[in-house]
Amino acid sequence: MNRLLALLTAILAASSAVALRAAPAPEFFDVFPAKSNGVTRHRIPGMVITTKGTVLAYCEARVNNSSDWGEIEVHLRRSTDGGKTWDAPRRIAHRGARLEGNPRKKSGGEREQTVNNPVAIVDRVTGAIEFVYCVNYARAFAMRSTDDGATWTDPVDITASFEAFRRHYDWKVIATGPGHGLQLKNGRLVVPIWLAYGAVGDHKPSASATIYSDDHGRTWRAGEIAFPNAGDFGDPNETMITTTADGRVLLVARNVSKANRKLVSVSGDGATGWSTPRFHEQLWEPVCMASIVAHPSNPGIQLYSAPHTLARDAAGREIPAGRGKRENLSIKLSRDDGKTWTLNRTLDAGPSAYSDLAVLPDGRVLCLYEAGNDIRLARFDLAWVEGGR
Repeated sequence: MNRLLALLTAILAASSAVALRAAPAPEFFDVFPAKSNGVTRHRIPGMVITTKGTVLAYCEARVNNSSDWGEIEVHLRRSTDGGKTWDAPRRIAHRGARLEGNPRKKSGGEREQTVNNPVAIVDRVTGAIEFVYCVNYARAFAMRSTDDGATWTDPVDITASFEAFRRHYDWKVIATGPGHGLQLKNGRLVVPIWLAYGAVGDHKPSASATIYSDDHGRTWRAGEIAFPNAGDFGDPNETMITTTADGRVLLVARNVSKANRKLVSVSGDGATGWSTPRFHEQLWEPVCMASIVAHPSNPGIQLYSAPHTLARDAAGREIPAGRGKRENLSIKLSRDDGKTWTLNRTLDAGPSAYSDLAVLPDGRVLCLYEAGNDIRLARFDLAWVEGGR
């Protein structure tokens, strides 16, 4: 019996080794290199895959420096071969009248326009791509593409959809995403947002919620606050979104709390009835945006990307509400819709920060992420993640 057990163990180990060798290593492609296209640095990546399989990658093009405030544009690149090659980057927002004014800069700020936090949502009913973004963290706009991201409509001001949040917080700053939004099975479009209610231009104190559209992006409405700035929850802000196998919406929020963990909450409709937020022990919080996406291969599979780091003191103890280093970008895998995360693989051990995930029609996974001062795309099979530990 012992010999049989040993033989079976050896066979399983060998099979696992073969499977791991069979999974190719991730491929990497430069998408928005630093100091290219007349831009000092590209930040805040977002990505969606259209109904035709085209990959749309977009980001903040920070023209003069790396600051969250300044002359910032939104740039887009398209790929029709799964992210291997890309068309030339081009500016797509803001195409309305310039809205200048940087409250964080005492001189010269009046001539700057900050176009921030772009978010795309693929409408799989109409085939259109809805695109929302903010200007100067004060006004929100929406536009649409009906030709796979080649051209875009003029922007429509949707700032009024945020007014309902004032009954909770008298916000001075609003921001969509970043990253991507999603569409529910009933056609509803949902976009995570955050708002701040300190001084003009300050990004804290903050709270998170969603806005949604039930008419394919023609109008937008405010949902309920999902992550209040209350109790142990410190300044919830940049939030990622996914759907679970049973059709619910799962939010995972960045925050600055003593727990040093991401906050999670679920809703049946993506707008109301959010569960009481809780810290997820396995999702470390280095105070950095992350991403999450459902993989269609099997119900319940979710993938998550973020720097897998924590702020620690000289003795190795966690620093409450500390900021971890933005490095060691890792991919986690869950088979139970994010209740537990059983696998973790390092994608980039070096400096790495914000990221966004998407799944190609053939099941390969894309991760668009900040690699040092560049924005890079990683492409890998689910089997590569499954070879992690």
